Amino acid sequence: MTAVNSRCSQNTEDQTTDSAQEEDSSSQKAKSHEQNPAGYISNIDLENGFRGFGFSSELIKTIESKGYKSPTPIQAAAFPELMLGRDLLGQAQTGTGKTAAFALPILERLEDKNGPPQVLVLTPTRELAMQVADSFSSYSEGHPNIKILAVYGGADFRYQINALRRGVHVVVGTPGRVMDHMRQGTLIQSQLKCLVLDEADEMLRMGFIDDIEWILEHLPKERQMVFFSATMPSEIRRLSKRYLEEPAEITIKAQKKDPKLIRQRYITVQNSYKIEALKRVLETSSNEAVIIFARTKAITQRVAEVLESVDHNVAVLNGDVPQALRERTIERLRNGGIDILVATDVAARGLDVERIELVINYDMPFDTEAYVHRIGRTGRAGRNGEAILFVSPRERSFLHNMEKAAGQKIEKMDIPNNDFINQYRLKKIRNELSQKQEMDAHDEKEILILEKLINEMEEELKMDPKTIALNALKLAIGKSNLLINDDESWLTQPDSYRRRNERYDDRNRGKRRSNYDVGAVEKDKLRYRLEVGFRDHVKPGNIVGAIANESGLKGKLIGRIQIKEHYSLVDLPKGMPSNIFQNLKKVKVMNKELNISIYTEK
Repeated sequence: MTAVNSRCSQNTEDQTTDSAQEEDSSSQKAKSHEQNPAGYISNIDLENGFRGFGFSSELIKTIESKGYKSPTPIQAAAFPELMLGRDLLGQAQTGTGKTAAFALPILERLEDKNGPPQVLVLTPTRELAMQVADSFSSYSEGHPNIKILAVYGGADFRYQINALRRGVHVVVGTPGRVMDHMRQGTLIQSQLKCLVLDEADEMLRMGFIDDIEWILEHLPKERQMVFFSATMPSEIRRLSKRYLEEPAEITIKAQKKDPKLIRQRYITVQNSYKIEALKRVLETSSNEAVIIFARTKAITQRVAEVLESVDHNVAVLNGDVPQALRERTIERLRNGGIDILVATDVAARGLDVERIELVINYDMPFDTEAYVHRIGRTGRAGRNGEAILFVSPRERSFLHNMEKAAGQKIEKMDIPNNDFINQYRLKKIRNELSQKQEMDAHDEKEILILEKLINEMEEELKMDPKTIALNALKLAIGKSNLLINDDESWLTQPDSYRRRNERYDDRNRGKRRSNYDVGAVEKDKLRYRLEVGFRDHVKPGNIVGAIANESGLKGKLIGRIQIKEHYSLVDLPKGMPSNIFQNLKKVKVMNKELNISIYTEK
């Protein structure tokens, strides 16, 4: 990579492949091109892909290997500015290619030497930190010496310290954990040449602005600053005026699409039961053609083998499939030769088949833009489509980002149970019998032969028409049973487990607990404040366990719990002895003292 002394940049969402061209044109402005903002993009040779921005051959090769053909509007506008080392204030919605817009220039301008971090990227959530770090790692495949580290609360602090001591090039982290490392001296700021603030408006919404300013005040004076935000509230403007020096300003408006064409739903399922859930979903789907997206080539193969074993007409599309076979597979999908395609993201780039009515995200997509690209494979040519996302309980926090990227709510969906599947099978048989009668009514010769066969069976075997019809149905159904009676205990969860997950789901889908009404305090209880909250990754079970162990209270006597960003509220019985109250102050949850106090409404 090119070594430079000036500053660099980056942001969070991944790059949309050739679907970048689907994002149509957008408005954008760069300060140095205010007089002719439209001409700015027109001056870039998009036909030449990513080759006109000064990227190294290694980086170009990596980009092209991922199926990216041309930059999105925000990338075309941001690349030149960031390669020059300018500060940048960018406004763009999710799904416009923001992550690659800053990640590629940052990687290109890193100094290829081991030592303290050169780039710091701040994100509002640990999930986003992981996504951005994964994007950097993916784009740096051609440079194995480049080291990327994600730092966030809830992960092993000692591991992060050791990684920082060994040397990393890019640190992606949440404000709280970044501050912890800076205070302890484990994250050395002296070599930082670039800071990226990703999802700046989300930082503001979550109350992180004070933390952000603290971090910015502790950075070297000479550094590149890059802010990306979906909206531009006055507080973000204030920050940019204070910390950015003559920034290039870019505004990209994503093309408006009709979200109603694609119905989006999600299923919560443990990883160990995903394949069973998939089989149930497919059996009750009446969609013409289906694409199933999996994370790796090995998973695509395994899923396809399981589906073939239950008589689905399926094919695989991954990086191991030669181009000639890929083209034949897509043609078979287009012509009805196959009905289910199991594919990886890269292999399905640019796939355009009108028959696809359902997209199943068997694995959580790499990032939000990958999700937008995946579901875009259905609802083509003005047709309606469906998209189903498989989510493990630990992945629920990604849902809010996916909804934000897609511009609509993702509805909850139950996994079909035995009764639902059985009703569907019976309905399907009735429909097929009805359709068969209509289709074959014109073939009088064949009907006469079948009627003769039935008459012969009635006379020779003394069988009535009803029995003959039942036997014919059994023969058509095959060796398997008509009705399913499989173990479905895994579909249900204890109430306590379900309630815990619902609380977790609400929190992580962007609904701040400060907006959640826990109701009035019960007459026999008082409301207390605890100095631990979401940013400490505390859960209700942690609080109940700590209080019960120290006070001797039974769990059922501990009332409502409300977890906020920086603190939590809990209702406890009145008359708590002072010695227990004092002891609770020192009790630690997630390595932080509860420091309990009586809560007073402001």
